[in-house]
Amino acid sequence: MKFGVDEAGKGPVLGSMFAAAVRTDPETLPEGIDDSKRLSERRRERLAEALRGDERIGIGIVELPPRRIDAGNMNDLTVAAHAEALADVVEPGDVGRCDAGDVDADRFARRVADRLPVAATVRAAHGADADDPLVGAASIVAKSAREAHVEALADEYGDVGSGYPSDPTTRSFLSTFVESTGELPDCARSSWSTCTDVLEAAEQSALEDF
Repeated sequence: MKFGVDEAGKGPVLGSMFAAAVRTDPETLPEGIDDSKRLSERRRERLAEALRGDERIGIGIVELPPRRIDAGNMNDLTVAAHAEALADVVEPGDVGRCDAGDVDADRFARRVADRLPVAATVRAAHGADADDPLVGAASIVAKSAREAHVEALADEYGDVGSGYPSDPTTRSFLSTFVESTGELPDCARSSWSTCTDVLEAAEQSALEDF
C-alpha cells in the first residue's frame, strides 16, 4: 500500500504543529486533492471530511504542542512528527513519500524510516504536497487539524489571529496578554523570537512607567 505524509503549523508562534499520514490506494482519493495551500478553506474542509470518513483510507495524525516544540529543534521535531503520524497506519512493505522537512530530502526520508516500527520504503521530496496526491491529502488533513486547533485557541483566548509571527492580530494578542498578566500564554512557543521581543517590550514599557 502507498502513503503520504505532511505537516502543518511549523512556523507559527502560537499553538501546536500537526502531522498527518494518509495510507490508501491513490484511486480511492476524492477528486480535487491538491496542496492544502492552494485550496479555499471551504474546499479543504470538504476534502478533509471526505478523507476522514472513508473507511478505505487510513489516517494517522500527531500533535506536537508548544512545550515539546520549545524543548527541541525543528529539524528533529519534523522528523519525529512525520514518523509518529506514519507509525499509526504503516504496514510492512508499504511505500510512500513525505514532504521533505530538510534541505537534504534523502536524509529526511532515512531519518523518518529509521523511526518506524516496521520496515517500509520512505521517500521524500520538496514540494511533494503539490506533486503527490497522497502527500497532498496528508497536507489537507494536517491543515484541517491545525485550523481546528486555532479555532479552539480563539474560543479560549479570544481572537488570536492565524498564530503566525507576521500576523498583526497575533502580535497584538501576545502583547496585550503579556501586558495584562506579565507572562506568555500557555499556547505560545516561548522559544520563538517573537515571544522574546514581546517580553522585552513589556519589560521596557514597565521600566519607563516606573
